[in-house]
Amino acid sequence: MTAWAVERSVGPAADHHRRPLPDPVERAVWARAVDRPALVLGSTQPDGLVDAAAVAAAGVDLVRRHSGGGAVLLHPGGQLWLDVLVPAGDDLWRDDVGAAFHWLGETWAGALAELGVDAQVHHGPMERSAWSGLICYAGRGPGEVFVDGAKVVGIAQRRTRAGARFQCAALLEPWDPAPVLDFLDLDPEDRRRGAVELTAAARGLGLPAGAVLDAFLLHLPE
Repeated sequence: MTAWAVERSVGPAADHHRRPLPDPVERAVWARAVDRPALVLGSTQPDGLVDAAAVAAAGVDLVRRHSGGGAVLLHPGGQLWLDVLVPAGDDLWRDDVGAAFHWLGETWAGALAELGVDAQVHHGPMERSAWSGLICYAGRGPGEVFVDGAKVVGIAQRRTRAGARFQCAALLEPWDPAPVLDFLDLDPEDRRRGAVELTAAARGLGLPAGAVLDAFLLHLPE
């Protein structure tokens, strides 16, 4: 049996994303609450994707994470953001990058069931949409969690020889794609179309962050 080290912190998204994966890696959960809004880009998204003037005018931090996926807008109280660390060679480690997400998705689903939410885990391969290259919640990735077809937990992964860092964002408040679209360099028609087409892509859980975190920690595998 291996215990999980749990760390809770509050601060800017940028400081947390700059935090390196330790070597050696040990089982850990880093729960980070952001203290101000941040637009977080995936590792492969180009800088030119962002409307820098709009981001600056809104006083939103622009941050890049080391894991993949689309842009996500973080703001205080809007998400439960957890990084879950697993060392290489751990019982939970999988060499298959896609299958590596499955246990984590099942942990989230079990936690949400404890809170009365019937959630499903996507066990198939990545499913892309017209918007998934831009927006975090627009596609379906292995291990991600859905309620009635709408994403409630997005997960990205970064791996090194020492282990894996899974970055999870559970939506707490109602989902509205318009704010993140407003910070991307899109023409007005694409922005309007995205606001309509992405409306059903995700949904908020409507649950307190503390309750969701407690349930998640209780359902972590030993």
